Amino acid sequence: MTTIQPLPLTQVIETRAVLKKLARAHQALAELKGVVASIPNQSILISTLSLQEAKDSSAIENIITTHDDLYRSDSATRQFVTVAAKEVHNYATALRNGFEQVKRTGLLTNNDILEIQASIEESRAGFRKLPGTALKNDLTGATVYTPPQHPDEIIALMTNLERFINEDAICDWDVLTKMAVIHHQFESIHPFYDGNGRTGRIINILYLVQHDLLGSPVLYLSRYINQHKADYYRLLQTTRDTGNWEDWLLFMLEGVEQTSCQTTSLVVDIKALMQQYKHRLRNELPKIYSQDLINNLFRHPYTKIEFLASELQVVRQTAARYLDEVAALGLLSKHKIGKDNYYLNDALSQLLQNVSVQPKDQL
Repeated sequence: MTTIQPLPLTQVIETRAVLKKLARAHQALAELKGVVASIPNQSILISTLSLQEAKDSSAIENIITTHDDLYRSDSATRQFVTVAAKEVHNYATALRNGFEQVKRTGLLTNNDILEIQASIEESRAGFRKLPGTALKNDLTGATVYTPPQHPDEIIALMTNLERFINEDAICDWDVLTKMAVIHHQFESIHPFYDGNGRTGRIINILYLVQHDLLGSPVLYLSRYINQHKADYYRLLQTTRDTGNWEDWLLFMLEGVEQTSCQTTSLVVDIKALMQQYKHRLRNELPKIYSQDLINNLFRHPYTKIEFLASELQVVRQTAARYLDEVAALGLLSKHKIGKDNYYLNDALSQLLQNVSVQPKDQL
């Protein structure tokens, strides 16, 4: 069993290579923050991109679902097409609730972390109390890593981590360095019976929000980790074994840089698409045009009559007419699934499905 050192670490970990990478990651992240701030209604991005982030983060844990299953499910009414879609929606809800809590308090506490995990898992088992947890190789079954087993040690390490997250004065590392170290420390403590990976990836995003590097929880870090899953797990363990942090930090900073650039491009495309829809609806359907209608069409790639009726405060018959008129323009496509009609924003759906992060040679 590896002995986990409390934070902050005593050795110098911000090497020359790390400092150089930090500058590039910060530049990309600042550009993303600026572009997101230019969207009038950021709640649209939070809704759309948090679900995408949830899908990618869950895929790392082999919880695989399709865009169709996600958008046909409804977390508000707790109606889910598949168990996987339910788990992804739980993650997105935990992310959004965590974001609102951090924005409200400016803190990211152990109580917040417990709440995030409970929301993901729909269980309030709390930190591990029983021994026997070990991380195994999926193919061979061999034990790869044994986290702390005693509940007192887990609580002590999580208390130390909570202090490190919230008390900036105890360490002068760059915020992005801290984020990478916090993620490694959390995954090494492995405080929960289940949901550690997804909870840890939400902590990444919320820590950046807490330190005002992100205004909204829209960074696509999980997609990058999923596409480099073998490197991610290898570097987690190598850092534990060797105490050498450079490769881990470079990997995480590369993820911040790549996904910031990717998400910036996506947000710019979504903004342009919203303008196209706005222009056509205002010119061709002026009687039904409203900003609330545009918002509804972009909050998720799918909408349905009940969603629109609720959001626009109109009767069901009026909402159905609005959606049919928008579909007649070719801005939505109409699909009947069971008894329900769904209206797909095909252009937005295509944008989200086309998001990809290109692997770098050095990884």
